[in-house]
Amino acid sequence: MKKFLAIIAIASLAVACGGSGDKKDVADSTGAVIDSTVKAATDTLNAVADTAKAKIDSTVKAVADTAKAKM
Repeated sequence: MKKFLAIIAIASLAVACGGSGDKKDVADSTGAVIDSTVKAATDTLNAVADTAKAKIDSTVKAVADTAKAKM
């Protein structure tokens, strides 16, 4: 969650300090920043979920193996 908030803060800073330019360019770059931020956050959350799932699966397998060994 801290990484997500850091990404949002950096994106907000980039948008706020974008400098002068054509309004259309600012809107396009803002959309690109938001899209890339959402993609990065989604990728991060998916990686965390995959890691958690792998740890849970390995833990369940270890517990099942231990239970079989004690029988």
